[in-house]
Amino acid sequence: MFTERKSGILMPVASLPSRWGIGDFGSEAGAFVDFLKRSCQKYWQILPLSVTDPAIGNSPYNSPSAFAINPLYINPELLFQDGLLDQDNIEPFNDTPVGRIDYEQVGKIKNNLNTIAYEKFKREGRDTSTIFKDFCEKNDYWLDDYCLFYSIKQKLNLQTWIQWPVELRDRDENALSKAREELSDTILFQKFVQFTADTQWQSIRKLCQQEGIGLIGDIPIYVSLDSSDVWSNRRLYQLDRNGSPIEVSGVPPDYFSATGQLWGNPLYDWERMEQEDFDWWKQRIYRNLDLCDIIRIDHFRGLVQYWAVPSENDNALDGRWRDVPVRKLFRSMADRFGDLPLIAENLGIITEDVTEVMEYLGLPGMLVLQFAFSEDFPTNPYAPHNHTRNNLVYTGTHDNTTVKGWFKEESTESAKNILSRYTGKDITEENAAIEMIRMALQSVAHTSIIPLQDILNLDGNARINTPSRRFQNWEWRLEDDLMNDNIIERLREMTLLAGR
Repeated sequence: MFTERKSGILMPVASLPSRWGIGDFGSEAGAFVDFLKRSCQKYWQILPLSVTDPAIGNSPYNSPSAFAINPLYINPELLFQDGLLDQDNIEPFNDTPVGRIDYEQVGKIKNNLNTIAYEKFKREGRDTSTIFKDFCEKNDYWLDDYCLFYSIKQKLNLQTWIQWPVELRDRDENALSKAREELSDTILFQKFVQFTADTQWQSIRKLCQQEGIGLIGDIPIYVSLDSSDVWSNRRLYQLDRNGSPIEVSGVPPDYFSATGQLWGNPLYDWERMEQEDFDWWKQRIYRNLDLCDIIRIDHFRGLVQYWAVPSENDNALDGRWRDVPVRKLFRSMADRFGDLPLIAENLGIITEDVTEVMEYLGLPGMLVLQFAFSEDFPTNPYAPHNHTRNNLVYTGTHDNTTVKGWFKEESTESAKNILSRYTGKDITEENAAIEMIRMALQSVAHTSIIPLQDILNLDGNARINTPSRRFQNWEWRLEDDLMNDNIIERLREMTLLAGR
C-alpha cells in the first residue's frame, strides 16, 4: 500500500469553504482536489463522514450510525443541476457565520432543501428508478435499520432509544412492522438522503482517482449508545436487560487529560463478535472501502486491549484493561478482503503488545511532531531522527492545536529551545509551522500528512477538536481568501525537494 514516498493534507470535508455554512460535496471539494494536485500531494485525509448531532457536540466520532453519511454534506447546487431544486431554492444564505460552522442553522437550511428535493424526487417517480433501488439493495445491511431508527427517533423526540416504549426498544417485530408502515414516507426520505449523499461523494472519489489522489478515511473505534448500530445489534454490546451499558469506553490519563478521557460509548461483546465471525466489523470495513481508499482505525489500541470504566463513574481513572481477540479478528477480515489498506492510530500510551500486533499485521502507525520536543528529545520516538519508514508523520492531528497555536500557547520554553537548536534557526510562532512541515516532509517515514491549518500558518483559533472538551469543537471552516498560488508553489517545492 505505502510503497512510495508521498504526502498529503488533513482537511475535514466540513471545514471546506462553502456558501452553505459548512463544507460539502460541491464545487469547493473539487477545488480542493485541484489544490492537492497542483501542490503535488497524493493523499486527502478527510476524517469520518459520519452523521453528527448538535446535542452531543457535533463530533463525527460520536454518531447515530457507523455507516451513514452526514446529510449536511449534500450540496444544493448539485441538487439543482440534477433537477431536484429550482433557482429560487438555492439563493445564497449570506448570514451564515464566516469561518465557523453553526450546525443548528446549517441543519435547518440543508434539511429544508433536502426535503424540497425529496418531494420532487417522488413526484418524478425517481424513487422507483433502478439506480435508487440498486443503492438500497446494496446497502440494506445497514440502511434499513438506520432509516427506521432515525424515523422513530424523530417521531418520539426522546433522548435515547433506551427511553422508547418497550416494544420498540426491544424490537418487537409487530411493533417494528407497524412503525415501518406508519413512518414509510420518513423512512423513504432518509433513504433518499443517503442515496444522494453517497452519489455526490462518489463523484468526488472518482475525481480523486482520476487525479491520482488517495482518500484516507477514518473509523472511530466505538459507536454511540444512541445509534442504530447498538439498537439493532444489542447482542454485540455489553448492555444490561434494559439496554444500558454495564461499563463504558475511555482511556486512562494521557497527553490530553490528567484524569483520562471518559468517552462513554458501550463496549463490544467480543465473545459474541467472535461467535458471529466478526460479521459486523467486516460490514463496517466493506462500507468504508466503498467510500475511501485507505482506512485509519482510530484508537487502534482498543482492538488489542480496551479500557473498561464502570458506567456510573464520572471520569476514566477507575478502569481496567481487557483483552480483545485481535488476531482472530484480523484473520477473519483477511479471509474476506485480503490485504487491507489500514492505518493504526497508535498515539498515547502504547504498550509492547500493541506494537507486536501492528508488526504482525504490517500496519503503519502515526508520528506527531508536536509530541517530539520534550526533555527526552534525543530518544523520543517522535523526534525526526528516530522515525522509521512504516509510519505516517504529522505536524499535528485534528486533536492537536495548530503548530502556531502550540508554539504560542502550549509548548514549554524548553521545547522552543530544543526546536531552535535542532533546526539551527531562531524559531518563532511565525516560522514554527513551516519548519515543522519541512521536518515532516523530510522524514524517512513513507508518508507525511499536514493539516491544512499548518500549511496556512493559522493560530489556535483554527483548532478542530479539543478532546477533553465536549462542546465548541468541529466548528472551524476555511475562509475563501486564504488559499493562493504562493502557498501552492511553496508546498509543491518543499514536497518535491523531499522526494515525495
